[in-house]
Formats: sequence, structure tokens, C-alpha cells
Amino acid sequence: MSEGPKRRAEHEAATQEEPGGDPVGGPATNESTGWRGRMWQKLARHRSGVIAIAATLAVVALVAGVGRCGSADTTAEEHAGHDHPADTIWTCSMHPQIRQPAPGQCPICGMDLIPVEPGDSMETDPDQVVLSDRAKALAAVRTTPVRRIQSGGARVRLLGQVDYDETTLKTITAWIGGRIDRLHLDVTGERVRRGQVVATLYSPEVYAAQQDLITARRQLARMSSASELARSAARATLDSARERLRLLGIPARELERMEDADGPRRHVTVRSPFAGTVIERLATEGAYVETGSPLYRIADLTRLWVQLDAYESDLPHLAVGQTVELEIEALPGEIVEGRVAFVDPVIDPRRRTARVRIAISNPDRELRPGMFVEAVVRGEAEGENGAEAQPLVIPASAPLFTGRRSIVYVSVAGAQRPTYEARVVRLGPRVGDLYPVVAGLREGERVVTEGAFALDADLQIRGGESMMTHVDDTEPGAYDGIIAVDGEWRSALARVFAAYLALQGALANDEAEQASGAASELLAAVTAFEPTEPRDAVAEWERFARHLRMHAQRASEADTLEGIRAQLEPLTAQMVGILRVFGNPTGGALHLAYCPMAFDNRGATWIQDDESVDNAYFGAAMRTCGSVRASVGPGGYLEAPREDDGSSARRAPAGGHQH
Repeated sequence: MSEGPKRRAEHEAATQEEPGGDPVGGPATNESTGWRGRMWQKLARHRSGVIAIAATLAVVALVAGVGRCGSADTTAEEHAGHDHPADTIWTCSMHPQIRQPAPGQCPICGMDLIPVEPGDSMETDPDQVVLSDRAKALAAVRTTPVRRIQSGGARVRLLGQVDYDETTLKTITAWIGGRIDRLHLDVTGERVRRGQVVATLYSPEVYAAQQDLITARRQLARMSSASELARSAARATLDSARERLRLLGIPARELERMEDADGPRRHVTVRSPFAGTVIERLATEGAYVETGSPLYRIADLTRLWVQLDAYESDLPHLAVGQTVELEIEALPGEIVEGRVAFVDPVIDPRRRTARVRIAISNPDRELRPGMFVEAVVRGEAEGENGAEAQPLVIPASAPLFTGRRSIVYVSVAGAQRPTYEARVVRLGPRVGDLYPVVAGLREGERVVTEGAFALDADLQIRGGESMMTHVDDTEPGAYDGIIAVDGEWRSALARVFAAYLALQGALANDEAEQASGAASELLAAVTAFEPTEPRDAVAEWERFARHLRMHAQRASEADTLEGIRAQLEPLTAQMVGILRVFGNPTGGALHLAYCPMAFDNRGATWIQDDESVDNAYFGAAMRTCGSVRASVGPGGYLEAPREDDGSSARRAPAGGHQH
């Protein structure tokens, strides 16, 4: 038998003889099997370890699955075990814009919803952010009150340099043509006295004219015994020679010296007709010049200009006559005062700046052209806006800008927790570190100057109306249509509002006769005001005045209170428009009130000067019916309604409708 079949036979016999063999088919672990048995023992032990590991993993997976199922049930029932009010709102911690009336899972991420904490900002106003004290500290929120500044309180910083006063620039010229043999002023910066010799010229023309003068004088002297006719001719020749030299520019005293000289001089002198400092030498020795050729340029350094560069945003705050404080690097610690003498009407197209000129005196010549200057311009020009109200201002760090929109966060007074409201405002051109407030804020309100971006980010995450979700710049904004007017306009508009408020008060008191008289006064006030400029303001006023005259006329002719009240609504619509365009011209606050029951529950508005509701549509029957929806302080503007028409109602007092 060969070796291969023999080994196979031994292997089969060993397998059959051992009843304790591996049920899988492997050999029994018996040492008598030799090296094959030992090999199979190792394989068996390795397989047992793999099976044990697999069993362990299965148990762990089972336990984990049971635990997960148990935790899911617990999570679902976790909030159910607590008592929650029936009106509890449920939201997602990762997607706060999800708001549901019952618990469940977030439709975006699948996380379990949680109840909204009491006082959450989304429960009050989509424009408001409510923080805890700890969150306020972490956000580093700081506020500053809206304030008015004194005249001259706003400052504009400008940079520039000292320059020559252009009115003192002079040029010394050659009064005769010739060759420059000597220039007596060798360097620029040298001071010149009036009448000082500045150059010596050789002039053939003057030489010949002087020779003719000397010859004519000698000829006249030799004719002492000649006839009178000959002497007259000699005198005429002498006078002609004198006139020739005089026309060449020889002064009378010099002409006398030339006439008495024994012979003509080869050189003539050029004297300076001005005093000053040489700022440029325009000729060189040996050069030939003509009559009028410039030799030197001089300037008076006791009078100088300071030329400042003003950017376009600075120009609205600059006017001739404003006081300027100058700080010059070469004179540390010294302040030089001056006044704005000129504002360039043209913008430099390359630098995008306009020159602002300050005239200063420099008797000690401490200031030199070319010195750098930092200027602080403050106050209004003399005689301008003297009676205007002091403007409201906020720090430049307060507003957030979205193109043409300006948004500030205002601290809500009286809130239990730190609450901040996003508000669209209208700002004027920046003045240093301040922005003047045209509309949207009242004096004393506190605006956020640090931490506004953190508040806006919180509002955006919560799905509120943040800076990024406000109305687009291409759509009309809250204060886009306002027009600033002067004192004459405001006085005339104040008389119109006084007549309207008298009409409203008479209707609230059920006084028909007084209401009719107030309507007549309103008609007279509107008719008397006929402005001619500015054109944009006149166009807006005519649009309002046309309707005011018509409805005031009808109200004055009405026989009953109901007839007058029917005209109050269209009159109010025009007055509201005036508040939005021209602002509040009166010296007190005006309040826009609304009654939903007026005109058979159609609702109507009116304007009053009292904070408490004073219903002009029902009078004594329901005098307190309604609510105040908006207030406009003196000089302020009424915010235009939003597209959803919800802004007025949203800003109404918490009391809502009152009876």
C-alpha cells in the first residue's frame, strides 16, 4: 500500500474508534492521536472563543436595545408626567421657529419638543428678545440713553495741512527786457523788504535810451545863446528822451540820477514792490528775460490758510462761520482757533473730498506751510438754526445697517426680565461718534451700544424679525417718506393741528356748536398756508390740503354731531399722513387712538393730545372706548404701517380695547 492511502486509513480508523469526537466532525482531543490531535485541539479552543465573543455581543446589543426602547418611552412620557398649562407652547431646542400646541417630535430633526419657558420672547413680540440676567452678562449687553446735545456739542474731526494764503501771493517781474547779470536773492525762504533790489540786468534798450537822454541834455546846454526856436526844439528832444525812459519803467527819482550822470550805465536794477518771503525762484543768472518775465514768487507768511479735507458725509455738518480748533503736530499742546471761511462747492473726483478753508493769523511765523493739522469743527454757523431744537443723538455703535435700513435695539422699560426690541429708525449723517436721530426714538429711551449683534443673532435663531429678515431695501420703509421742514412750516402745521385737536375735543364733549367752530378754524388754517418751496414738500402738502379743505368745509356746514363725526374720519386720515411726512409740529406728544365699534363696528381712528382714551366718535356715551395705538413725540414722525398692517396693533398697550 502506498503511503498516502495508508495515512487516510489510519485517520478514518481513529475517527471511528473515538466516541468522544467532536460532533462537528473534528477529532477528539486525545493525546494518542499525535500531532494531528494537538492541532485539532487548538482549532477547537479558538472556535469556542469566537462563539463566546459573539454571544457576549448579542447580549450587549439586546440590553442596549431594551435600554433604548425604555429611554424612548421615558422621553416621550417625561414631560407628560408633569403638569403643564393647557395653553403651553412646545418648541424644538434646535429649531425654535417650530411652535406646536402639543408635545411631539420636531418635523425637521425629529427631536422631542420641549415646553416654552414663561417669558420667552416669542410669546410676546417677534421683534423682542428676552434674556436672563446670566445671558445678559454673557452677551455683554450695554445700553446708552437717547439724549439731546447742546449747540456745538457735535464735533467733526478733519485732517489737513497749513497752506499759503492765496490772496498774499505776489510775483516780482522784470520791468525791462535784458540779460540777468545778478540775482540778489539766492535761496527760497529769504525774506524781502519793499523796495529791496532783487536783480541786476543789462538792458541795451535802457542803455540807448539813457544815452539819448544825456545827449539831449548836453545839446540843450550848448544852445544857451541860440534862438528860441532852436532851444524849444532841444527841450522837446530832452522831454521825449525822458518820456521814453519813463515808459520803460524808470521811476522819477532814478530818471533824475540818469540825467545827471556823465555817461549811460550798463546795468539797471529790479526792485521788489512787495514785502514777503520768497517761496520760489523763477529765473537764473545769465538768462535773457523780456518785460514782465517773472523772477521771484513771494508770499506773506503772517497770514495763512489751513486746507482741510472733508468727506461727503461730513459736508452736511459744515458751514461758513463755524468755530474750528486746530491741533498742529509741530506745536504740541497748543490749540489754534479759527473759523470756516470757505467750503469748496466741488468734490475732488480722485480723492472724493472737498476742501474746507480756515483763515488764521501767524504773526510770530510759528506755523509753516506744509505742516499737518487735525481740526475739530463744532457748532452751527452763526445766524443759522439758532432757534432749532437740539437734536437727538445716539452713539455710532448702536445702529445695525441693512443697506438703507437702520435698526437699533431698544431696552423695553418696565419688563420683568431684560427685554430688547428691534426697531427701525431714521438717522441723519454721522457726526463724529454720533448719529442724529430723525425719527423712531424718543429722548430717554435706552439703546443697545454693545451686544446688538448677539441680540440680533438670538432673534434670528428664534425665527423673529431680525436684521436679516426685515423688509427689503427695495420696499418702502417705516420712515422713507419723511420731509424735514423749517420753522415757518412747523408753525403753520402747528396751527392746523391745534384746530384739529379742538375739533376732536369738542366731539368728545358732545359739543356740536364748538365742533362746528373748530372745523371752520381748521379750514381757515389750511387755506391760509400756501407755501412755495421746497417743491417736494409743497407737492405733499397740496395733496393733504385739498382733502382737508373739502372735509373741513363739510364739517363746518353739518347740522348734527353725527354729520361732523362722519367728516372726522377722513380728516384724521390726512392728519395721520401729515404726521408721517412732516412729523409732529406741536410742542407735546400726539396719540393715535382707535375704536373698533365706531361706524357700526367698522372701526375708526382719531388723534388726541391726551394719553387716556378720549373717544370722539361716541362722546359721553362711550368716552373711554378704544385704545391708543401709537404715540408721536414733539418733532417725531409716525411710523408707516407694514405690509401686514399689524404694526400698529402689535404696539398697542397691553390693555387692548377698553370700555
